[in-house]
Amino acid sequence: MPAPESLPIGHSKDPPVRVASNETRCATRTGRHVVRPVTRSTSHIDKPQTIIYSGKVRRFLGLPPNWAGGCVTEKAWGGVFDQTTDRRVEEFTESVSFDRRLYAHDIDGSLAHAQMLAKVGLVSADECRQIEQALEEIRQEIEQGSFAFCTELEDIHMHIERALIDRIGDAGRKLHTARSRNDQVATDLRLWTREAIDRIDRRLVELQRAFVGRCDADAEVILPGYTHTQRAQPVLAPHYWLAYCEKFERDRQRLADCRRRVNVLGLGTAALAGTSLPIDRRFVAERLGFESVAANSLDVSSDRDFVLEFAFVLTLIAEHLSTWAEEWILWSTIEFGFLKLPQAFCTGSSIMPQKVNPDVLELIRGKTARVIGDLQTLLVLVKGLPLAYNRDLQEDKPPLFDAFDTVEASLELAAPIVAQAELNRRAIAERLDRGHLDATTLMEYLIRREIPQRTAHELVGRLVRKALDRGVRLQDLALEDFTAAHAGLDESVYDVLGVEKAVAAMTSEGSTGPEQVRRQVERWKEKLTVT
Repeated sequence: MPAPESLPIGHSKDPPVRVASNETRCATRTGRHVVRPVTRSTSHIDKPQTIIYSGKVRRFLGLPPNWAGGCVTEKAWGGVFDQTTDRRVEEFTESVSFDRRLYAHDIDGSLAHAQMLAKVGLVSADECRQIEQALEEIRQEIEQGSFAFCTELEDIHMHIERALIDRIGDAGRKLHTARSRNDQVATDLRLWTREAIDRIDRRLVELQRAFVGRCDADAEVILPGYTHTQRAQPVLAPHYWLAYCEKFERDRQRLADCRRRVNVLGLGTAALAGTSLPIDRRFVAERLGFESVAANSLDVSSDRDFVLEFAFVLTLIAEHLSTWAEEWILWSTIEFGFLKLPQAFCTGSSIMPQKVNPDVLELIRGKTARVIGDLQTLLVLVKGLPLAYNRDLQEDKPPLFDAFDTVEASLELAAPIVAQAELNRRAIAERLDRGHLDATTLMEYLIRREIPQRTAHELVGRLVRKALDRGVRLQDLALEDFTAAHAGLDESVYDVLGVEKAVAAMTSEGSTGPEQVRRQVERWKEKLTVT
């Protein structure tokens, strides 16, 4: 059962959380505290405010120390223990404050697991129907914000299981048959990552389309290309735009390759050794859309390669965005004057009235640092873990979620900035002749006249020096200057001088020559279905 399009992954889609307030009333039912639904508005409409019922919140509200805000406090693993869990341990070990965003994936995995248990006869058909109905009710409550979360139940998996048992009793207790939280959370995280990959891929396509969408309008614009932040050779603007399309296409290829390794079912391997029960893992894989089944039960619960790999791909995407942002920040300065950014994506100064600051681009560049940090966190997290599962792996989710949230938000803003920015064509053209951008084309002209490359390089360097001393362009030098440099030169030398002629001279595949660029633009339009 593939996840629906509306499943929450990003910070803007986190499930609403029921919030305790001074108006919260407690009622007793079967010896447990329950809480009436109370919601609180938040200034950030896309990210609901969250209050988990931790000890600090209970003390602030004057609630009993053992009050669970609608949750029972019995532990699913408590049979062997002769002491209750210290509240400080519960607050330290809880993860529901961040893993609640896996709720839909946990429910989907549980639905498929229940259907498999019914298929093999470990639960009855009626029990399966009860489980399905109750899980969908729980899903709806979480999405509506009427589901209570508490630290005592640790994570989203135990919250959903406890709510299920409260509703349907022993049928709910059977759901965890042939399943451990180890393989359960690994499966949930794979489902989440698979969907996250697809969302990032769609954002990358949007950005590519924004760049390709500029190409026709900017077809005749020539820009100075740079190396070492020094003017180097002239290039057509569409050639520049397609360079970023190529970078983001490699990112898409990495995402697709990563997705293959993500799309492997681990559920059914239990804690680490598998199970003696007659389960059908391939049935579950088919229900959840996994392409294959993990081959080694010991590997499943410890494997977070897919998390690190996705984080690495996100880091490269962030790096590419940072490179683009840096260039456009420079281009938008008075010193460059190449670009006018859309003011809807800029901010001002609190003291300098004239300022229009490229803050969004600066933050895209700056937030790359935190994505790199997220990857570093994950690499260090897993570096010394023995097989199989260790609780350290609980900490894989905050950096993964943060890297995803940051990159998705950056991509969401990048596409409209690209689409709406305006090239300052007059300013570009007025200074395009500066820097002797046609020097390399002149050198290649000499090579075609059978002058060795190193000799031609030296000759053109001397001609550039002469032009610099006179404050002129290469095309402004007299024919006598060229013949003095090499006796075999004639007036045809002027056929390759000037930025327009230098661009037109390019013919190699993938170059900035007009015909080559036109072909590439058409290829990208076809690939991205851009009209």
